[in-house]
Amino acid sequence: MPYVNIRITRDGATAEQKAELIRGATRLLVDVLGKNPATTFVIIDEVETDNWGVGGESTTVIRRRQK
Repeated sequence: MPYVNIRITRDGATAEQKAELIRGATRLLVDVLGKNPATTFVIIDEVETDNWGVGGESTTVIRRRQK
């Protein structure tokens, strides 16, 4: 029973894109490790950009500066 956890910032991934992530992660485990897709769990956690930081700054601040 593989369990895949994908964490992304909550800022625009569409339902279709998330569905493709789920399909792709499942397909990868089937192709590489021979896992059963029926028992492969893929969870997508969406994190607010204020709660995701890199280099000592939140993603909100970094993206605001990049605009």
